[in-house]
Amino acid sequence: MRTIEIDFDVYKALMIRRPSEDVTENDVLRDLLQLPRKKVPSAVPASPTPGDWIAKGVRFPAGTEFRTHYKGQTYLGRVESGALVLQGKRYDSPSSAAVSITGSSVNGWRFWEARLPGQASWKMIESLRRPGG
Repeated sequence: MRTIEIDFDVYKALMIRRPSEDVTENDVLRDLLQLPRKKVPSAVPASPTPGDWIAKGVRFPAGTEFRTHYKGQTYLGRVESGALVLQGKRYDSPSSAAVSITGSSVNGWRFWEARLPGQASWKMIESLRRPGG
């Protein structure tokens, strides 16, 4: 996954052009550049598939994107081959990936947000856990 840096004015202009949460920044750019809409899966498969990552009973389908903002930087990861891959390294837990960024102990479930395949909105991964999970 590639990232681009944009300034705040560009970010605001993109956000204004999003008619709803279901329209991503990428969708806005595709429209502005007159590119065809990219087809994405409409829903997460009901049963686990090879490549999914299961952490503390929560299934993150292959292709799930992770992001966090820490000390002015945005960090992006992705679920690939049954693990969270961040900067080319594989992690078995959200917390171990978070520690790789902060250098200190941190609750990864409160540190990361995720966007499941086919969805436009990001959610804190803590909200995906079942109570007591």
